Amino acid sequence: MDYKLIVADMDGTLLGSDHEVTEENKKALKEALDKGIYVTVATGRMYSSAKSHISFLNSTIPIIACNGALIKDSITNKIIYSNYIDREKSLKILRILEKYKVYYQYYSEDLLMCKKIDKDNKNLIKIKKLMSSGVDLVFLSDLTEHIINNDILKVIVVEDENLSILEKITKELNKIEGLEITKSWFNNIEIMATGSDKGNAVKKLAEHLDIDKDNIIAFGDNYNDISMLEFAGIGVAMGNADEFVKSRADYITLKNSEDGVAKALYELTCLKAIND
Repeated sequence: MDYKLIVADMDGTLLGSDHEVTEENKKALKEALDKGIYVTVATGRMYSSAKSHISFLNSTIPIIACNGALIKDSITNKIIYSNYIDREKSLKILRILEKYKVYYQYYSEDLLMCKKIDKDNKNLIKIKKLMSSGVDLVFLSDLTEHIINNDILKVIVVEDENLSILEKITKELNKIEGLEITKSWFNNIEIMATGSDKGNAVKKLAEHLDIDKDNIIAFGDNYNDISMLEFAGIGVAMGNADEFVKSRADYITLKNSEDGVAKALYELTCLKAIND
């Protein structure tokens, strides 16, 4: 197949266990660019964080951020597509999350708004470590004002101690019309406006670039990646992916810690491993 666009999830896919792009993945993606293949990421992260991680590509291709709620040109920073959660729904979500006293984050285009609760002081350290420089964040006990004053692209809920709470929250969220609810790890819930998913975003990007879906190869490892794995000409699940995610993919590669993206590209495309 003559692939023209490579789209990869980041955490658990393109990034290794140290949360950086592995050297072999860098080599494969740079070779793809040299051969005229477009390369980009589709991530749950904010745009600025995603952009900093793939700066080695010097790519001109738009980036899909916030699980498909935002597509932004990586050169001009112009928004190509955005899908915000309206303020009323954002506040309804807030009331539910406050009811269950869980840790959560609200994402706008430029600001990460983090709930501050005593038991989760560790989250500030974790966020600063995982999120790249250039991401503005606030860590407050009451985010109401910030939510009202910002356009919200995504909400993420994290609960490590009592996973049953996530099920209860999901049931309540499902009663709010106009929301897209998914997850990127066993301990979270990710909430966007209806229509915000990676598959729809890849479709819009393909239209923007005038590329047929059959010429797209997509990589992912979790539930929020399924829509783009199913949309692309070939969807590749990582070896570390959930079994259900693997069942929805066309091909299964090695784990993210084993350069799975590069391995699949060498096997499925015209790219050749450097040491071949």
